Amino acid sequence: MSALLAFLASHQQELVTRLGEHVVLVVAATVLAAAIGIPLGIVAAKRPALGRPLVGLANLAQTIPSLALFGFLIPLPIVGGIGARAALVALTLYAVLPIVRTTLAGIQGVDRTVLECAVAMGMTRRQVLRQIELPLALPAMAAGVRVATVTGVGTATIASAVGAGGLGDYIFRGLAMVDATVILAGAIPAALLALAADGGLAAVTRALDPRHGSRRARRATAASAAVLVVGLGVLIVGSNADVGPRIVVGSKNFTEQVLLGEIVAQAIEQAGLAVDRRLNLGGTLVCDAALKRGDIDVYVEYTGTALTAIFDQPVAGNREAVFTHVRERYAAVGVSLMPRLGFNNTFAVLVRQEAAAEHGLERISDLARVASGWRAGFGYEFLERPDGFPGLARTYHLTFSAPPRVMDLNLIYRALDTGEIDVTAGDTTSGLIEALQLTVLADDRQYFPPYDAAPVARADSLLANPAMRAALDRLAGRISEQDMRRMNHAVDGLKQDHRIVARAFVDSLNGR
Repeated sequence: MSALLAFLASHQQELVTRLGEHVVLVVAATVLAAAIGIPLGIVAAKRPALGRPLVGLANLAQTIPSLALFGFLIPLPIVGGIGARAALVALTLYAVLPIVRTTLAGIQGVDRTVLECAVAMGMTRRQVLRQIELPLALPAMAAGVRVATVTGVGTATIASAVGAGGLGDYIFRGLAMVDATVILAGAIPAALLALAADGGLAAVTRALDPRHGSRRARRATAASAAVLVVGLGVLIVGSNADVGPRIVVGSKNFTEQVLLGEIVAQAIEQAGLAVDRRLNLGGTLVCDAALKRGDIDVYVEYTGTALTAIFDQPVAGNREAVFTHVRERYAAVGVSLMPRLGFNNTFAVLVRQEAAAEHGLERISDLARVASGWRAGFGYEFLERPDGFPGLARTYHLTFSAPPRVMDLNLIYRALDTGEIDVTAGDTTSGLIEALQLTVLADDRQYFPPYDAAPVARADSLLANPAMRAALDRLAGRISEQDMRRMNHAVDGLKQDHRIVARAFVDSLNGR
């Protein structure tokens, strides 16, 4: 607890920013969902034949896993992309169903006798709806908004995977560092926010109930809600106001990538340009799609990954040939592959040190002797990529006791260390290899292609910002494997803030 309090105290300004992003995102999505869901609920109540398919569509949207929904939205024009827009669309879709259902139930729950009396008094259908049904259904509708809001607080933490910010940034950062303190720094404020929203909206629901609250109280509550919505609208507009051109730097969702993204961002800032960070994005294809769409301007890629995962080319072993081929393929789509940073982060097949000693394992080919009784676990990309597990298993004739477990890339090292799995594939520059005393098996059949790290940037961004190109060129050849391993260990092993580690490295370049 003391470590958590110390972390929150040292990150007060950032915490306020992330909390504000989270609140704005959830409230904006809930307001949009209410604007969509309440009319749909009314239509469903009044026209059941039309209402059933509408509720079915809302049900369908609710069944799509959140990460999958974000993935579907990224390539779509207007509503998709990287950032708050895609997150807002996804959260709105998730919030519509409870509002539709409670609106429908509230209207259908109005006493038929009351409605018959209203009609007998000469009221039209519209008057009955406006003056009788909606006021009586209002508590149920407010309860739907309450459920949608509380659910949205939790779901919004996933939005960080598409660069939408919020408290999820801490959770993803903590997963990358395998640091419970940083995870709790995002999870606990999110939980408290959900409890506060639930309590506040419960009070609003009671005030709107005509059986418990006075008309004056209901008007005051409605006015307060309107002021809150308008205020948040002004905040959203203000936060999106034009503040001049900014370079958007992205990264994938593991420690080394976050560090490289921060180093690139700080180098560009030192060149006098404003930078927006979209770090911890979902993975290779998410970053590539964001770059080609123009949602980000630059991120660091690996040549072997670009060759096989992005351009779907066969594995190749010649470093210079791979770099040249990848550069040409990028140029064809308006992207520039910048000079290499200086290190090759190839895959490393890892086992526990004591297991390697016990079974005499030095090379990957040695695994074939013991694989039938071992458990493997890999990141989801490694299991699917052409340069990943399928080709590795064929090349080395590996058959494990069960299909490999799919694990988050940030957790595989700890899973290996604790004995949950017996073998995995990590990065040669990972600081956790030394910290956890893992053994790297030699790739004796030269299966893995070269993975030289290099920034990839939109050509139009480089043309518009010559200082950006100069900043990226300045990094060329300046990051060695030892540098990268040391920085990774500082974050993963020593639990240092990635921004501080990156700052120290960028500052050190001035003395070289």
